[in-house]
Amino acid sequence: MLTENIRKNLKSGLTVSLISIPLSVSLAVASGVTPVIGVMTAIWAGLIAAAFGGSHFNIVGPTGALSGIIATFVFTQGIDNVPMLAIVAGIVVLAAYFLRLERYLILVPSSVIHGFTLGVAFIIGLNQLNFALGLKGLPTHEKFSGNLLESLKHIPDASLPAVAIFVLFFVSLLAFKKYVPKLPGAIFLAPVGILLGYLGQTHAIPLQLETLGMKYGNIDFHLFAAPHFFYSAKLMKSALVIALIAILETMLSAKIADGMTKTKHNERKEMLGLGLANVVSGLFGGMPATAALARTSLNVKTGADHKTSAIINSIAVAIISLFLLRFFQFIPMAVIAAILVFVAVQMVETEHFFRFFRFDKTIFGISMAVAVVTVVEDPIVGILLGVVLSLLVSVDKMTHGHYDMRPNRSDMEDTDGSKDGKGKEIEESHDVLLYSFRGRLVYFNSRAHVSRFETGLAQYKYIILRLREVYYVDLDGMEALNEIISIIESRGQKVILSSIDSNVVDALRSGIEGFGRLEKEGMIFPKTEDALKHLGIEPRGA
Repeated sequence: MLTENIRKNLKSGLTVSLISIPLSVSLAVASGVTPVIGVMTAIWAGLIAAAFGGSHFNIVGPTGALSGIIATFVFTQGIDNVPMLAIVAGIVVLAAYFLRLERYLILVPSSVIHGFTLGVAFIIGLNQLNFALGLKGLPTHEKFSGNLLESLKHIPDASLPAVAIFVLFFVSLLAFKKYVPKLPGAIFLAPVGILLGYLGQTHAIPLQLETLGMKYGNIDFHLFAAPHFFYSAKLMKSALVIALIAILETMLSAKIADGMTKTKHNERKEMLGLGLANVVSGLFGGMPATAALARTSLNVKTGADHKTSAIINSIAVAIISLFLLRFFQFIPMAVIAAILVFVAVQMVETEHFFRFFRFDKTIFGISMAVAVVTVVEDPIVGILLGVVLSLLVSVDKMTHGHYDMRPNRSDMEDTDGSKDGKGKEIEESHDVLLYSFRGRLVYFNSRAHVSRFETGLAQYKYIILRLREVYYVDLDGMEALNEIISIIESRGQKVILSSIDSNVVDALRSGIEGFGRLEKEGMIFPKTEDALKHLGIEPRGA
């Protein structure tokens, strides 16, 4: 079985490894760390995630989604502390795994994730200005906006050869994407860039460009570097956000792979694998990692059908890097910039933003706000702002209290009053009103229900409170229901309870004052049609 899996997944694993090396080197540069750290991350994080994860297709390694946060961390805390960032982020993911916190990931809506990704894409792309323009030795600033302004001020000093190489390679990558989508352009263009850089450095051709070796020195491959253990508030804050992004990106990648292969990954195991991958990556001197959408997609498209492909990828990255990584010292930084700008362009999925705009302009606005704050202020602040704004919008919508009102209606069709939870306006007067609570009756929507009875609905003789669709009631909800019953009875109206869900009947019995009295008076019915019959209204079809 093992031999068969190796045979079937050898091609896909080797193909992904060829793209993993240049991307890992480039994304390490984007993250502000050395190329070797990126390669070590692809090896160790990829290997551990494949061995312990729950997806047969995810490729875990350095990604653009994390690069902005890591780069900010490097600026303030230094490169030496990046492995500790990976370790702590991994521990956070493992804690989330053991506490089963993945169920709360719904608190981060897709609009926030796509807005954050858009912001990071801009950061990655615009951060390459210095390399694309051939600018060297410019002052650096903690915030991206400061570095961008610094680059823009020095545009007149741009190197024409660097600009030409950047444009040539970037256009070539786009051409590969359009005309040969199954073959990643970086696999072919990275060696061409290395050759150009080598010929220029040896003066074989009149092309003088800054290379990776000039920036980072000799790139000597090694599998292990001892981490530096330390603690700071910045470490914890960055690790928490990295863990959140890593989980979301990994689960999203696994779901996309499931859709492409008609399979189902094990979400719990994938969480475990991701946490262990980051811890091991940090212990071996690597950086934080998550599933890479593009590499995972390539893995599927090249025929992978088992996690053996991801394991082969990691082993192949190690073997190839052992012999060939040192040649990456000759690759021009303008070529690295072209690869990273291409990665940034691929991160932007415009169809999502068009859908947000058509569906709900508030969601679109939040997504754009997250992107802007991510770029102008800080990636961590951007995603936290998005979460807070989304929760506030959601709570505001939930506070309306979903309900339905029907005067003298005997049919029990399940229809809402409107999309925002507001019921239909009742103009004509009837003896009986059927008021149906919908969803949860809790602290954030209970006052909306009370307000409706305080300000109106006094013209009915009987009010049936239908609770069939109330599946959860908290203490505030029960107090609100008590208040509603008191308001109805204080006006001389009769209140009837019907269709109480079995999940909440015990809570209501103990929390609703007068519940026993209503039972004795025969004002609590198991079905709403029974309550209507009691009032002399025959259900439809009787």
